Amino acid sequence: MAKLRKGCAYRRLERPYTRHSKFRAKSYVRAKPNIVIVKFDMGDPSKTFENKLILKSKDFLQIRHNALEAARQTSNRCLEKNCGKGNYHLKIKVYPHHILRENPLASGAGADRMSTGMKKSFGKIIGMAAQIKKGKTIMEVRVDKANIATAKLALKRASQKFACSCTILEA
Repeated sequence: MAKLRKGCAYRRLERPYTRHSKFRAKSYVRAKPNIVIVKFDMGDPSKTFENKLILKSKDFLQIRHNALEAARQTSNRCLEKNCGKGNYHLKIKVYPHHILRENPLASGAGADRMSTGMKKSFGKIIGMAAQIKKGKTIMEVRVDKANIATAKLALKRASQKFACSCTILEA
């Protein structure tokens, strides 16, 4: 199986691209990969909490679905361990819609006879990404006053999984 590229290879915003062919039957996205994110709401969504903390991006960028899942896991683990199972509500506010593509080129002995080059390459689907604008909310945590420090720590750990700088604000 091929290695996963670094997140910096896909963090730049790209124009959402779909295939335009002179043959109508070929003008569509063939397959959409499964999204790795398991849940978008964690904790107790029905309970009302006093405080709300949000994680906002400072840059324009793309965040891959596996980075969002890693951020969700670390922040959820921190909140569940320190606050308890029903004493918080964590919500991911972005959804990965953008399809990432890659034109795989063969390397090694005999690769020159297998590769077709980059001319009009469309690429194979390798993943999904959420396109984030500057100032957009990525994650949101609602907690009581006693657990604000834990929520800030959880959002700080989540922000370290992204390839941008983020701010944590109280709303």
